[in-house]
Amino acid sequence: MSKSLHYLLATTFAVAPALAADANDWPGFRGADGSGIARSGPGPAADLDLDRHLLWKAKIEGRGHSSPVVSDGKVFLTTAIVGDVIPGAGPPEHTFGGQPFRHPQAVDGNRHHTMRVIALDADQGDLLWSRTAYAGRVYDDRHSASSYASPTPVTDGERVYAYFGSEGVYAYTVGGEPVWERDIGDIKTVGLGVGTSPVLHDGLLIILADEDSGDDSFIVALDAATGEEVWKHDRPVQASWATPVLVEHEGQKQLLTSGYEYVIAYNPADGSELWRATGLQNNAIHIPMTVDDLAVFTSGYPGKVTFAIPLDSRGDLTGSNEARAWTYRKGTGYVPSNLLYDGLLYLTNDGGVITCLDARTGEVVYEGGRLPIRGRYSASMVGGGGRILMVNTDGDAALFRAGREHEVLGSFSLGESVWATPAIVGDRLYIRGSEHLFALGPASEEAATATGSGNDAP
Repeated sequence: MSKSLHYLLATTFAVAPALAADANDWPGFRGADGSGIARSGPGPAADLDLDRHLLWKAKIEGRGHSSPVVSDGKVFLTTAIVGDVIPGAGPPEHTFGGQPFRHPQAVDGNRHHTMRVIALDADQGDLLWSRTAYAGRVYDDRHSASSYASPTPVTDGERVYAYFGSEGVYAYTVGGEPVWERDIGDIKTVGLGVGTSPVLHDGLLIILADEDSGDDSFIVALDAATGEEVWKHDRPVQASWATPVLVEHEGQKQLLTSGYEYVIAYNPADGSELWRATGLQNNAIHIPMTVDDLAVFTSGYPGKVTFAIPLDSRGDLTGSNEARAWTYRKGTGYVPSNLLYDGLLYLTNDGGVITCLDARTGEVVYEGGRLPIRGRYSASMVGGGGRILMVNTDGDAALFRAGREHEVLGSFSLGESVWATPAIVGDRLYIRGSEHLFALGPASEEAATATGSGNDAP
């Protein structure tokens, strides 16, 4: 097992959902295709300002690093509420190098927890419904900076699906009626919590469950309508927190997965392997990306690496058969995923310094792109309308222009910490803070003077 697991768990990861019912929807983390790019609409304004552009903010009880997802005028979120200590409760034993091990920042495995799925009105921020998915003892610890509600939900426009790791998978109608729930087993993640989000494909809900040393890691597909298992395969990959992404190349759908030992492309219909290559040899946190006929994988801890593999690869590419198109070894951070926009790959380190590469060749376009805000980053970059947004854990945000030259457009602050990746819907921006969900966008003067009172969402 990698010694890199002694560091901070990434808590905001990408999701590769099904296509949205509406082109402007954002049905999972990083949108309809997992890219982080709003493919339609004007995107966020270049001069965003909280005083002028706040449409509403809603109080969210509990703690959650899952991202907001938006479909048909509704915003869906998950949250976790910490309760009292349960006498005798505690996490399972973890080992490191053959010896018992507990991460120094692993907490709360001895407490009662309540996991909820909530829906709000996307226009006004009013609470539409709140459902308790799970309440009770948890299987394992979480990182002190993380949450038991870190995986982002996903929706197909009819149902919304929430994954809470060992505490189960839950499906609700978009109106809040329970449809099914399923326990997929206990998942050890070195006491740091789960981060990978579920993926929708052709009536299947696919979940990646990599654990501890990899002895019990697996990938499973559930029937999205019933929750019944359709297929399941073991994975030879240690604990990871990177959500897969779906792509189609030359008529073949591929589910791209990151990992320490291997990066693997699966056929999402049956879970069979299409190809595998030597993995990141670093913690697998970031979502894979694609450009033309290349899959791009990145990692930022303990080492920094970015590499591209042809999507037409087949079979075992490890060892002498390795087929990387290019490799770059600087610029990446541990937690935030990177962004591939119009052929350019934007990498960020944990301090928000930007490196831009030509995604097709790996050649450097620019390095050292700085923002007018400092701090640490957990939320991943998102983009739309030719602009890219970054928000640090202090809640300070900045926009810069997508292109071959680094140009900062503006900055603003939300006034509370932000760990979750934002969502872009048309000209609106939804950002989850530590206490509130914020909606920003164009507003009339009357609406602007009336915002800020907030709504309470349990």
